[in-house]
Amino acid sequence: MSEHSFSNDFLSQAKARVLDEISNEQFGVSELAEAMRMSRSSLLRKIKKQTGLSASQFIRNLRLDKAKELLVTSELTVSEISYEVGFSNSSYFIKCYREYFGHPPGEARKQIDERSEVDVISNESDNELEDAQALQETSASFLSTHKNKIIGVLSALIIALISFYVGNTTGDSQKAAESQKSIAVLPFKNMSADSSNLYFVNGLMESALGKLQKIEDLRVISRTSVEKYRASSLSVADIAKDLNVKYIVEGSGQKQNNEVLLNIQLIDATTDTQLWTEQYKYKLDNVFELQNTVAKKIALAIKANITPNEFAILDKTPTESVEAYDLFLQGLELAQSRTTDHLIQAVEFFDKAIELDKEFAIAYAQKAISYYYLDQFKIQKKYIDKLNEAADKALLYDSKLDLSLIAKALYYISTLDFNLAIPHLEKALEYNPNSSSVVLILSDLYARAVPNTAKHLKYALKANQINVEANDSVSKSYAYLILSNALIQVGFVDEALEQIDKSLDYNPTNPYAPYLKNYIEYAKYGNLEKTTELMLKEWKRDTTRIDVLNEVAKLYYYQEDYKEAYHYYDIYNDIKTARGIDLYPHEYLKMAIVYKKMGEVETANVFYQEYATYCETDTSIYQSASLAVKHIYDGDYDQAIAQYKIFSNQSNFQYWMIVFLEKDPLIKALQSHPEYNKTIKSINEKFWEDHEDVKRMLIENNLL
Repeated sequence: MSEHSFSNDFLSQAKARVLDEISNEQFGVSELAEAMRMSRSSLLRKIKKQTGLSASQFIRNLRLDKAKELLVTSELTVSEISYEVGFSNSSYFIKCYREYFGHPPGEARKQIDERSEVDVISNESDNELEDAQALQETSASFLSTHKNKIIGVLSALIIALISFYVGNTTGDSQKAAESQKSIAVLPFKNMSADSSNLYFVNGLMESALGKLQKIEDLRVISRTSVEKYRASSLSVADIAKDLNVKYIVEGSGQKQNNEVLLNIQLIDATTDTQLWTEQYKYKLDNVFELQNTVAKKIALAIKANITPNEFAILDKTPTESVEAYDLFLQGLELAQSRTTDHLIQAVEFFDKAIELDKEFAIAYAQKAISYYYLDQFKIQKKYIDKLNEAADKALLYDSKLDLSLIAKALYYISTLDFNLAIPHLEKALEYNPNSSSVVLILSDLYARAVPNTAKHLKYALKANQINVEANDSVSKSYAYLILSNALIQVGFVDEALEQIDKSLDYNPTNPYAPYLKNYIEYAKYGNLEKTTELMLKEWKRDTTRIDVLNEVAKLYYYQEDYKEAYHYYDIYNDIKTARGIDLYPHEYLKMAIVYKKMGEVETANVFYQEYATYCETDTSIYQSASLAVKHIYDGDYDQAIAQYKIFSNQSNFQYWMIVFLEKDPLIKALQSHPEYNKTIKSINEKFWEDHEDVKRMLIENNLL
């Protein structure tokens, strides 16, 4: 084990026994005790004495050490490795790995690949580049003042990033108020000897959580935030403190033949007392009655204000067919991992469920969502029509189901119809006010696709209230990164700098925090040369970062160092041509200018035409600003001023427009226009008016 010695015979034998059964998920403490011919209590005492670990931690750490070895020595995927070392749930494996080693398994694989010095344009690095770009477009969208083309909105990664409670920026009195009707449903334990029944127990937990989330009077912690406590040895009080909730629900269950057995208790964590505990025994045919009963009893016990509409939702059953529901739960368990093979298998289970119930809305919705993930980050969408068909069926059979609306929104996101996605998402939030996935998508859409800095910050803060998973340093680092990004977009420079410093304090190796900090410090101090130097340092640290490459080139362009700008833009152009990517159409006019300055007129014209096409198709609030610089390039200064006047009436645009507007060398030609100063002033005034409106809102809500 990487941190523990196995010098004595006992530990060496114990390690050997575990490694012999490394892929056997059921090989636990009891099995190890039997293999060592010891009593369970003797094993526990001896392992604790010699390692300081519990027996279960000892076994888990061995599994994780083996996983790290396989990452180095094999070509297996992360999902395949998780099963090789005895984890049935790859998402849980990734969480455990990250907590143990301080970084996710994907980062370990990336480091291995970097040491192999794979060429940036090679096929082997394609996936890394796509993943890095997708993450950058999501978590550092502050650099794009226009709509970009990368989709990937509802990635599991995003859900992991925006995951800390905004209590870090609020007072203790507000924390106490927010926790009064706050609740976390911990992962239910499978009490069945048959581990294959785990999906059913997880389904019971999902149902209880899902129903409670639809009550607006409650603050319900998301599933991703509680998953890390599945095998935790922390006390209920400690978990509640981590999650900042007052109530904890614990449960265990099993499916035996045609019966469901469920033990459940509601705990007031502030007093460490049970409010109630129940044992339920229901026939499978009545499993939905069981779910509804549990959800109502929990809500009423904590005195939640439940509206008639919410009561109707609690009473709703997803299907009349228990067999169809069982198939659905099996598909849902597979879909959680988001791996291609599991998603395809999940769709097969959803189809089988739908065969038994043609009006099974949630099965259609999950089928559509699975298709979305299968196409995620891909330029060519293979499943787009199937996604749309399944989403429409979900809406047809239950238009008030939040997942039906989410499924249709994901279709519109896949087709770049972002303005059509937003109404579906906002309607979904009405039916499920605690939906972490919805607020995360809305936050991201308002950050980049349909830019609105006020709404971006609003939904980012709401997401932070629901998602509180970030107790490990890596997740906290990303959480502060996202909050810093939201703040700087609205012009809160000092506050953004404070949050980005926290991000780096928690994880100095966070690859995106230095990127953002460089620009925040530029906004504060205005040193373009220093910013360029720092950004170039970031690119040299990882030359597969196309996003940083583009920024280095842009910074040289702003300084009118066209030779250096050309060097980096040309690297990007080679990658663009080789891989057929189109990541930064809003930057192509800068590239056209640089290539023209360097005498490559033909290439410059290609970039100009691509930029002109972008301007025609752009539907964001930045279209007029994009057209303005095009008119300057064309020499039509009156039209440029006219477009800037249109832009000055837009609301909630990003602070970066103010910071860099007059840094563009192209705009110098416009400065002699008689209406230039007045127009630029009106753009600045509009931004700061919006800034003050947002500031008042934050102060009123004790968030700033």
